[in-house]
Amino acid sequence: MKFTGTSSYVATDDLKLAVNAAITLERPLLVKGEPGTGKTMLAEELADAFGARLITWHIKSTTKAHQGLYEYDAVSRLRDSQLNSERVHDIGNYIVKGKLWEAFEAEDRVILLIDEIDKADIEFPNDLLQELDRMEFYVYETDQTIRAKKRPIIIITSNNEKELPDAFLRRCFFHYIAFPDAETLRQIVDVHYPDISQQLVSQALEIFFDIRKAPGLKKKPSTSELVDWLKLLMADQIGVDALREADASKALPPLAGALVKNEQDIMLLERLAFMNRNRR
Repeated sequence: MKFTGTSSYVATDDLKLAVNAAITLERPLLVKGEPGTGKTMLAEELADAFGARLITWHIKSTTKAHQGLYEYDAVSRLRDSQLNSERVHDIGNYIVKGKLWEAFEAEDRVILLIDEIDKADIEFPNDLLQELDRMEFYVYETDQTIRAKKRPIIIITSNNEKELPDAFLRRCFFHYIAFPDAETLRQIVDVHYPDISQQLVSQALEIFFDIRKAPGLKKKPSTSELVDWLKLLMADQIGVDALREADASKALPPLAGALVKNEQDIMLLERLAFMNRNRR
């Protein structure tokens, strides 16, 4: 099982090596990188490349590790007992399977995405150590052990909002998706818009990287935001000349709301443009 990329996802050689190393080692692949660099999409493309089912566990600040295994719905059981329901005699009726359970009981090998693990409590990764290591867990309510029929390929993403515990990191293969260079971005744009004007792409990339290089920027525009911006430029038929004029006379390019997402950055870019004009 080797990942070689897909026609709709530009994967660098380093990323392909990391994916295949994690598969060989049978360890989760921990992927970090700026938001919008394709971490979540990697799992989707892996599923497409291998013809496998994708099971996604989106992590929130309130998510607990046991929710990925199962939850016991005691409230429903109490209600059914008050209604004298026959279901109450089988406790299994009140076990709600989590995403790990779903992945473990799959007959075929699946892709399990644990998305944005750094959003959860700091103890969350440690609470999953044994389950991800042994590929099994115990259900106390029904006195059964759930073991993985086929070891899933596990992709874990992080935006680096919190440091992850060393014990957890030791059990993962790590890869950092560096921000793409101009040539890689061109390839990504070509995948999304094969008929786009290359002159437009060149001018848009120049403006895009100028914004990213602005000192003190709170949120740098991401790859996905560049793709959105180009889509808007084409939809509104804004050509190269309009971008060049805007670049020379204004702090922000047309439809900049696709790239710049907060007022502090808008004010910063306007201030930098004002200072540059005064130096001329």
